[in-house]
Amino acid sequence: MTLHIETPALLFSATSLILLAYTNRFLTIAQIVRGLKKNYDEVKTKSILIEIKNLNKRLTLIRYMQLFGVLCLFLSVFAMLVLFLEWQVAGLYLFGASMFCLLISLGVSFWEISISVNALRIHLSDIVDQETKKQ
Repeated sequence: MTLHIETPALLFSATSLILLAYTNRFLTIAQIVRGLKKNYDEVKTKSILIEIKNLNKRLTLIRYMQLFGVLCLFLSVFAMLVLFLEWQVAGLYLFGASMFCLLISLGVSFWEISISVNALRIHLSDIVDQETKKQ
């Protein structure tokens, strides 16, 4: 199999957009954590503490998403360099490794989204339970 230098370059735009999305998620969650911490300092409730722990786990996952995304980009650039030097086999392996890192990043992203959806469902079920009790 022959790999051309342009093939690893295809990951640049996709990886850059993914990293931008990951950074936006990180910044949003960081802002929510700061607000919740302020609320927790004023009114120490267990629900706020549980939510902060959940967000902390999500921040850790986002850090891993970013790590593997950056590693994907790094390995793609390195694969391009190696292909430029006409080392086909090394280029193939590096490109394969970069694709694998991208898969890991996307898998961790799905895990983080699942945690987020479950947390939102818990909030919604609390609202539904309160409305049911009122009626």
